[in-house]
Amino acid sequence: MISSDKVSQIAMKFGADACGVASIERFSNAPTGFNPKDVYSKCNSAIVFLKTMPSEVILAENPVPYTHIAYQLYSELDRIGLAVCRELEQRGTTSVPIPSDTPYLCWDTKRTHGMGVISLRHAGWLAGLGILGRNTLLINKEFGNMVYIGAILTNAELEPSPMVEGFDCPPNCKICLEVCPAKALDGITVNQERCRKTSFFKTERGFDIYACSKCRQKCPLRLGKK
Repeated sequence: MISSDKVSQIAMKFGADACGVASIERFSNAPTGFNPKDVYSKCNSAIVFLKTMPSEVILAENPVPYTHIAYQLYSELDRIGLAVCRELEQRGTTSVPIPSDTPYLCWDTKRTHGMGVISLRHAGWLAGLGILGRNTLLINKEFGNMVYIGAILTNAELEPSPMVEGFDCPPNCKICLEVCPAKALDGITVNQERCRKTSFFKTERGFDIYACSKCRQKCPLRLGKK
């Protein structure tokens, strides 16, 4: 049976910047329909991996570079997931890649509220790749919140990665809550309806643009804890 260390080596070989493993038991509190077992009944482990965004992209005054790189990262994560799945299959392990962004089925048009196949940020936390900040983002100790997340569900019973300890948001820090122009954050979750009205817009030609990243920009842990 393949080991967790070998899985991480494979993910890094194909371009991941970090990789961790969460056992299926760690997802016991996932909402009904969004547990990895609901997606792939053979799942015993979730392999989660990260790609980092260049640190200055979100500081550009024009939102196009940020938007462009975000979409590039989603494509890169999906490529890595597919490549890892193919190699795992050659080694006799079954697996299913999870989209790093869309498509997903759960969408409330009235509230402009969507839910991915599984919560990738929670998967990253459960796989020991970081903490969930008050800005609701996954924050990795080395890379900060400048990370995008991919995942693979596998039937392999892999040794889970240790979860992060001794690393957290600064005590009483509320910068992300205070700088959010839509007041969409409460320190626990995000009001997607408020967030989307401020952070996304469509150009006259039909391009979707990410227009706000204040919660990433102003976070004291944006670039990790050095």
